[in-house]
Amino acid sequence: MSQSLERGLTVLTALAAGPQTLDQLAQRLGVHKSTAMRLLRTLESGRFVRREDVHHYRLGSALFDLAHQALEDLDVRTVARRHLVELGEISGHTVHLATLEDDQVVYIDKVDSRHPVRMYSRIGRRAPVHCTAVGKALLADWPTQQRRRFAEQLKYPKMTANTIDSADRFLTELDWVRAQGYAVDRSEHEDFIHCVGAPIRNHRGEAVAAVSLSVPKVLLDFDGLLGLVDDVLRAAGEVSAELGWQRKNPKGKEV
Repeated sequence: MSQSLERGLTVLTALAAGPQTLDQLAQRLGVHKSTAMRLLRTLESGRFVRREDVHHYRLGSALFDLAHQALEDLDVRTVARRHLVELGEISGHTVHLATLEDDQVVYIDKVDSRHPVRMYSRIGRRAPVHCTAVGKALLADWPTQQRRRFAEQLKYPKMTANTIDSADRFLTELDWVRAQGYAVDRSEHEDFIHCVGAPIRNHRGEAVAAVSLSVPKVLLDFDGLLGLVDDVLRAAGEVSAELGWQRKNPKGKEV
């Protein structure tokens, strides 16, 4: 790495902690103030730093533009892949990654179960939102009126005896998912399968995908399925973090 580039990165790293004076930056670099000033002028001309007042410098707008573009360019499937594999290894069950398309979910990635009894699915397959854990997870954080409009225009084909079959029931279910932070499919899509899913969020906090574990009931009862919730939430949180999402505590501060 060239000396100038290394010094420039050192300045940006220092300013990430807050405004710094010329004296502070020169000391951090171990150079004379005139050398630090030349470097700062170069960075300032590219909007990588800006002078806040006579004495202080802070990060410039170009860095925020670059950071935003980097986050926009992240592909959720690529980012999620290793976390899906890890979740599959930990649980031993089928892992799905899904996104929303119109009024259905589309499976965009999958890790197969290591058990001979497993759910049939394939990448590219579509499924209804009202009876899948991934569908519920994707919709639960929508604004109230948007959820209601979506639910009221949705059709509710009865897939099993447990399938939600009305807008009111679906909205009640989404309220529960929103409160819990995860969704379940209580054998609503297929009689012999139940699932648990969680949303994956981008840097704006929007649910852009969902991850789930699908388990045959002969391998694990519903209480056992709920025992996998923490693993699913952890995987979803790790992917979300790589997409730039920062969870906030109840006081609204990032953690």
